Amino acid sequence: MSRDLSAFVAGLPKAELHVHHVGSASPRIVSELAARHPGKVPSDPGELASFFAFRDFAHFIEVYLAVVDLVRTAEDVRLLTYEVAREMATGQNVKYAELTCTPYTSVKAGVPIEAFNEAIEDARVAAERDFGIELRWIFDVPGEFGVPAADDTLDWALHHAPDALIGFGLGGPEVGVPRPLFQRHFEAARAAGLHSVPHAGETTGPQTVWDALKLLGAERIGHGTSSAQDPALLAHLAEHRIPLEVCPSSNVATHAVESLGEHPITAFRDAGAVITVNSDDPPMFGTTLNREYEIAADLLGLDRLGLAGLAKSAVSASFLDEHGKTRLAADIDAHLAAFE
Repeated sequence: MSRDLSAFVAGLPKAELHVHHVGSASPRIVSELAARHPGKVPSDPGELASFFAFRDFAHFIEVYLAVVDLVRTAEDVRLLTYEVAREMATGQNVKYAELTCTPYTSVKAGVPIEAFNEAIEDARVAAERDFGIELRWIFDVPGEFGVPAADDTLDWALHHAPDALIGFGLGGPEVGVPRPLFQRHFEAARAAGLHSVPHAGETTGPQTVWDALKLLGAERIGHGTSSAQDPALLAHLAEHRIPLEVCPSSNVATHAVESLGEHPITAFRDAGAVITVNSDDPPMFGTTLNREYEIAADLLGLDRLGLAGLAKSAVSASFLDEHGKTRLAADIDAHLAAFE
């Protein structure tokens, strides 16, 4: 990629729709948390690169949960949230992010849901004041803990919702965690006005995506990598304008796809599907949202106008209010005009 295009990406105002709370902890943040809670995660930033070298998706989940275990107090939650927001805003020019949080693991670690919510909300308000980034929350069911985790997460979403909660999600492993198990949870969340944003089709086939659409009422699909295997599914996603939250580096790191050259993002584009580009768990995958935009530009052959269109696609697919969408889209147009 040319230096000019990289500079354009760096300054491009962005919305991030698929990014995980704990998974966004950079080596700097993980190091600080590991120093607070010595154990199996190294506190030396230099050792974290090898620690984050994943053998497969199962190993990624194992490492991810080891980092989750470092978030044990409300103070840890607040530090993590504020510092993640700082790095998104100052390093990647993210103006709006829907951060996927998994309160289940923090509550099970001993942080009461009230304290968890207070910590993320305090960090959200401070980050908007200090860095100009708007954060919204998606409460995520950790699929590896099954229906009991979904029961608790739904209860918190319905009865202990933080001010900025907008969505209900489902993450973790897909193998052995069928989407139909969670149908009633998503029905209740949607009835309460929350948006449905489950992961699907990352490490399983297209049927998982169909289940997310038909049974969970998915409004966006997290990853959806295997959708490219089913032309009827791609046509459905395109016809109904259901966005795909595409995370290229993540998919390679977890071996959901073998290489960037084999990533189905071009098939998504060619089918007319709505594409948004996201970073997922950026420090764990050695990437940033800026880098994911650069990768997308290479894979899709995008110039500045195409990159601005990609950024506006994320804004349009977000759950930001219409005034906010108009404002952020105008910022993207202004950035494009400045380069033109």
